[in-house]
Amino acid sequence: MISASLHPAPIRAVCERRRRWSFGLTGRSIGLLLAGFLLLIPGFWVARLSYTTLLWDGLVLLAALLDGLRLPAVRQLSATRTWSNAPALDGETEIELTLENQGRTIIHCRIVDDLPAALVSDPIIQRLTAFPRVPARLRYRVEPRERGDYETGWLYVRYRSPLALAERWAQARLTQTVRVYPALRTTDEQQIFLARSRQIDLQLRQARQRGLGRDFESLREYREGDDLRDICWTATARRGSLITRQYQTERSQPVWIVLDCGRLMRSRVAAMLQPPALSSTPARPRVHSKLDHACSTAVALAQLALYSGDRVGLLAYGQGIQHRLLPGRGSDHLRQMIELLAQVRAEPSEADHLRATTVLNRLQPRRALILWITDLAETAMRPEVIDGAVQLLRRHVLLFVAMAQPEVELIAAARPSNVEQMFRSAAAQEMAGRRELILARLHERGALTLDLKPEALTSSVLNQYLTVKERAMV
Repeated sequence: MISASLHPAPIRAVCERRRRWSFGLTGRSIGLLLAGFLLLIPGFWVARLSYTTLLWDGLVLLAALLDGLRLPAVRQLSATRTWSNAPALDGETEIELTLENQGRTIIHCRIVDDLPAALVSDPIIQRLTAFPRVPARLRYRVEPRERGDYETGWLYVRYRSPLALAERWAQARLTQTVRVYPALRTTDEQQIFLARSRQIDLQLRQARQRGLGRDFESLREYREGDDLRDICWTATARRGSLITRQYQTERSQPVWIVLDCGRLMRSRVAAMLQPPALSSTPARPRVHSKLDHACSTAVALAQLALYSGDRVGLLAYGQGIQHRLLPGRGSDHLRQMIELLAQVRAEPSEADHLRATTVLNRLQPRRALILWITDLAETAMRPEVIDGAVQLLRRHVLLFVAMAQPEVELIAAARPSNVEQMFRSAAAQEMAGRRELILARLHERGALTLDLKPEALTSSVLNQYLTVKERAMV
């Protein structure tokens, strides 16, 4: 499994003192001390009874001191944090904390695991009972909300004996860099697409579609209507008659995933996360940036394309090129791509689309399938990204995906009840109409265009990829 090879390594540390005096009274001790002051009430009538308060409080403090001395020293405790799977968007990550007590006393612990805000919104507080020389374990789950690299903090422990008259404070340096990945689809979730991919592969093997691809298959006599560019002049010279090359559909094709990391991809949209088919939990809304949704789609397409035998490359760009990965195969190549997608960051400025087009044409001179996930800027002129797409169409098969803004569609479809809403609705309808016209014109030039909501992005792109494979368009 991919997620198993991406999960962070376990980390272990011996506990340290939080401060110079890592010792204190508990709420029970303070309550007993306050109870001693009740003996002052009869002291108003009998003066000797007032000294009973001092005797009581002294006994409580002595008992608390002896109870604290029975507690294991801070250095006798060690903690370990283990990750059961890779942290990824739209999924839960299970964390196991192990506390080892080398002392002689049973301790009741209150543990605070300091994790970054990308993993948890509030600090994780857990309670644990640790027996002497027996590892105590607890597990809890977190739901990552942001991609990227994040630093985990210390583990803070407050522990006491069963008497609970005194407690010690300790901390363990469990700091490590944790990488949160895009949403990782399991094999079970992609069974339909994988089954369709196998079916297409079998059909292509049986049909051996000649003339559609560019892989050399054989030579034959020239026939009327054959393309003159396919004539093999060396074979023609040897045989004294026109000989033409015969091609078949490529078994392995390059697929490039191009991600726009400009300002338009920073906008956050809410998408309904569909649970597994056998789950009884309802769909939950998840708020991610458009770039997060694009990266999750890129991972799903890379998995399917590599399974289908194609080579997959990556180009992520903003004002400059953030990451590039030449087409390749294999699990190591997929892991490298997922690592790069986890580090992709949206920039506050407009992306340089023409520069990305130039770089891509230089890296991929031969015909390939290009998946370009971007968005269209609202401008009176033709967006620059369309000019870049037209350049790619001269050489490649382009699947151009524009991510829609659901809020704009809701405003355009809503029925206005006042003047302000009327103008808002008119503006939204004009934006939607201009967007539809731009994509229609790009489609007329030969591009495959999609205008999708975030929740439909992955499934639509995978279906379109399989359609391209089935029709041998590359």
